[in-house]
Amino acid sequence: MKHQQPLLQLYLRWALGASYLCAGLDRLGVWGPPGGARISWGDWQHFMTYAYQLMSFLPYKMAEFFAAVATAGEIGFGLLLVIGLWTRLAALGSGILLLLFGLSMAVAFGIQSPLNYSVFTASAASFLLSTLSGYKWSVDALRSKQ
Repeated sequence: MKHQQPLLQLYLRWALGASYLCAGLDRLGVWGPPGGARISWGDWQHFMTYAYQLMSFLPYKMAEFFAAVATAGEIGFGLLLVIGLWTRLAALGSGILLLLFGLSMAVAFGIQSPLNYSVFTASAASFLLSTLSGYKWSVDALRSKQ
């Protein structure tokens, strides 16, 4: 199984990166309007309704700021993971981001919510990805050869 690690890390990078990108871009309406097929939010306002439920202990503007930071993080980390640039840092950052999201979900909706959506699993996968010794087929690998 050790000889398959380069392929498995690529799969993990792409799976995590695509998931982060997909969720972040949905909030910006990239995949379609609210209420569309396979659309979770479809625009910022619909996403903020959910985000404010997670952060109802904060003033709305502060919750919106953190939601924007989280969205930028998901899109940024997702893109970095897909192309394999600063992979270790992107994996660590995305793991922390998703851990905080999962904890917020647990506080706001109960522990079953983040478990049903595998939030802690994806966070743990990001942390595991950050510990790998190398990232074959990545911009990082190309840069290390130079």
